[in-house]
Amino acid sequence: MADATTKFHPPDILPPTAAAGEISVAAVPYDGLLFWQYMIAGSVAGVVEHTAMFPVDTLKTRMQARSPPCHPPLGLRHALRSVLVAEGPLGLYRGIGAMGLGAGPAHAVYFSVYEFSKDYLSRDNPNNPAAHAASGVLATVASDAVFTPMDTVKQRLQLKSSPYKGVMDCIGRVLREEGFRAFYASYRTTVLMNAPFTAVHFATYEAVKRGLIEVSPDSADDERLAVHATAGAAAGALAAAVTTPLDVVKTQLQCQGVCGCERFSSSSTGEVIRAIIKRDGFAGLIRGWKPRMLFHAPAAAICWSTYEASKSFFHRLNQKKTII
Repeated sequence: MADATTKFHPPDILPPTAAAGEISVAAVPYDGLLFWQYMIAGSVAGVVEHTAMFPVDTLKTRMQARSPPCHPPLGLRHALRSVLVAEGPLGLYRGIGAMGLGAGPAHAVYFSVYEFSKDYLSRDNPNNPAAHAASGVLATVASDAVFTPMDTVKQRLQLKSSPYKGVMDCIGRVLREEGFRAFYASYRTTVLMNAPFTAVHFATYEAVKRGLIEVSPDSADDERLAVHATAGAAAGALAAAVTTPLDVVKTQLQCQGVCGCERFSSSSTGEVIRAIIKRDGFAGLIRGWKPRMLFHAPAAAICWSTYEASKSFFHRLNQKKTII
């Protein structure tokens, strides 16, 4: 893998073993990690990201789920106020256990597939946006297969007056009442959403990161954390805005039949879109766009910063082992 972070390194820099045994972490490109190190870095990044932004995700779910008849759709401030008044601050964290069970493994798959795909697809051109986008799509297809069941549990627990007592109760009741396929009712829609989301996200991230480094190559090492955070925030916000309609469809498929949410005759994305437009108009397809962008901009910044920091840690660890 050749990352954009290598572009500002002088071409004549010595290998790490040179220069009297001194190691310059900045001179080492972000590649060459072991598979398990990519997975751990991804897992840590995913858990930190989703834990930090979980309250915003809860508000998004409440806004996107079907409103009871004769009730207007929830706005962001109304959703926040209703949760705090009825359930207190802890209500914003209902379902966080399911997120913890799913986000770690899913992000481990996500980042490891991304890194190895980018390594394979970008050999001739490390700054190829198409390769970054394609790698992101492959990563999301794999990670969605891991995360979708727990995402379904999480969103059902996040609903107002959720009938489930907890993660295991939700899993057991869904299995008994709806069968295993209910956990994957939204999988096709999730992939349809996350494929363009991830393509836009990774291509934007790599492009913004490269642009920021080119603006100030001399201080790129000192500002690496700020570069990753800024590029991640820009990528997350843009990708979230583009894919909000499919996220609404995903939420309604995962929450169908619970707490007054409409049940659909199939998991067809097109059928759900038509039902939403018929019921709520085109405005129904962008419901929750504010908390979605508020979630993904800082979440992406947190995720990428944590991920790159974890990779840097493993690079230093590997270099110490090499010297010894």
